[in-house]
Amino acid sequence: MFGHGDLKLLLLALIEQQPRHGYELIRIIEDMFHGQYSPSPGAIYPTLTMLEELGYAEVTNEQGGRKLYAITAAGRTYLDENREAVDAVTARTEHSARMAAKMAAPMGVRKAMHALKHALLMRGSDWNKDEAKRIADILERAASAIASGERRD
Repeated sequence: MFGHGDLKLLLLALIEQQPRHGYELIRIIEDMFHGQYSPSPGAIYPTLTMLEELGYAEVTNEQGGRKLYAITAAGRTYLDENREAVDAVTARTEHSARMAAKMAAPMGVRKAMHALKHALLMRGSDWNKDEAKRIADILERAASAIASGERRD
């Protein structure tokens, strides 16, 4: 799911936001992927250990075998020096998450999404104010019905 070095940058960026436990990092990444991907502890914990050995992260608290990882000054410097790579990892992660969520949708829903996108793109530049409002209203009603779980009988 991640390219070489991507997980290291992502974990460091997440603990830059605030100190976190390994399990919390697993859950955050799983949430990023809308439950369609969850990194294994066998990927997360060795990477956290590596960040600690590199001096980029440190354990600030340990209770009951749970380590709380925080970024160090060296870790912050490393992220700052590699901000472009961090942004690229974040963008790739967001794209992968969208693709995973899309692929999790049933085929009928995916086909309907494609048909909608195709219909909108086929309009080209043939839009006027009234038609744009009509289409926007249709899309907003559909989005609201989908989000609310509204059913047709």
